Amino acid sequence: MNGEEVRKYFLSRPEAIEDFPFRFDIHVFKVRKKWFGTLSYRDHTAYINLKCDPEEAMVLRDVFDAVRPGYHMNKAHWNTVTLDGSIPTGEIERMIDRSYGLVVRKLKKTERTALEIKYGSEEVYR
Repeated sequence: MNGEEVRKYFLSRPEAIEDFPFRFDIHVFKVRKKWFGTLSYRDHTAYINLKCDPEEAMVLRDVFDAVRPGYHMNKAHWNTVTLDGSIPTGEIERMIDRSYGLVVRKLKKTERTALEIKYGSEEVYR
């Protein structure tokens, strides 16, 4: 996946929005004001930061050379993924879905329940 494909996938998640709280070249993706990912570019290469369970974060770093501890993020809970074509599209989508689901699970109960009712748990936690 390239940067634009990943951007579209981030925005396909229920109620996901794109924000630019720092600079216009750092895309921040949020659900209900909580971050679940970022997208940026360096030297014509796209990078994404994704929230991750600490144990899963370590496994992904061991399995994929393109996954490293989160750049400018809590390194136990975030990974930086280089979009260099070495990770299958389905796996990148799974990592984005997982990041989104982890953030939704930490929302206030009323916000979380509203998303689950409106979109269905299957869609929210795919």
